[in-house]
Amino acid sequence: MSAPAVPMTDAPGSAARKRPRAARPRVQHRGAILAFVLPFGTLFALFYLVPIGYAIYQSLLVIEREGTFGQATEVFGGLTQYILVFQNGPFWQSIGRVLAFGAVQVPIMLGLALLFALLLDSPLVRGKKFFRLAFFVPYAVPGVIAAIMWGYLYSPNLSPFSAVTENINFLSADLVLWAIANVVTWVFVGYNMLIIYSALLAIPTELYEAARLDGAGQLRIAWSVKIPLIMPAIILTAIFSIIGTLQLLAEPQVFRSFSSAVTSTFTPNLTVYSTSSIPNFNLAAAFSVVLALATFILSFTFLKFTQRKEAK
Repeated sequence: MSAPAVPMTDAPGSAARKRPRAARPRVQHRGAILAFVLPFGTLFALFYLVPIGYAIYQSLLVIEREGTFGQATEVFGGLTQYILVFQNGPFWQSIGRVLAFGAVQVPIMLGLALLFALLLDSPLVRGKKFFRLAFFVPYAVPGVIAAIMWGYLYSPNLSPFSAVTENINFLSADLVLWAIANVVTWVFVGYNMLIIYSALLAIPTELYEAARLDGAGQLRIAWSVKIPLIMPAIILTAIFSIIGTLQLLAEPQVFRSFSSAVTSTFTPNLTVYSTSSIPNFNLAAAFSVVLALATFILSFTFLKFTQRKEAK
């Protein structure tokens, strides 16, 4: 009997291996893609990139006058304004002040937001629609209005809780920063709670059922299942809070009417605002650029740190 025929395999130099690769599919509907991207790109350039570029340009200029009362002209000054920024002690004190503010206020605010979100997601809580609205309503109050309201509550002569405010001066130099922290927490807890709660709603219910079959209670499910799965949302709210902390302006500006402890350089943004009111737009632009870089570095460092911890 003859041996069964063995199928021939392609040799290394065979024509089968020399077949040209299939061409990549061409991108179709480029016009539609451009039509969707162009409005965003235009607005992004006009209201984000152009103002940043203009601020950097202004920060490189200085004012020169011919004589005491001569006409002021803007000339290129290099890094002169940035030298003044790094020599400005009140500005760096204000950055240290808001960093201390954020180190205390942000964990408390996000802790409350996480607690409220877990309570809303718990099957043991009744009236979820009411509590969801109640937690979120303070965010609907503008920050200026909230600061005015709390300023009256803190004021010893105007507060309905005079028995407390006469004994504890919340508007003193030692406590006014934390009085402002209470206002910011009251306003933004609901906003952060909504982000975290939305992440909780995206978790498949099968995971909860499996955990209950293993004997886990609600606290164990929250700690071992829910919180690890919504950690990206918590990190996102933390980054938003860090950025918001360094941009603190409305609440301190309002509290200047209630407390002499809040100066024109109380926060970095107040320093920028008061400097531009002199007016010294070039120095204010340099302050803004340095503040933006500090915000970016702090946020990026926090993001990299949390990503490295999650990777371990």
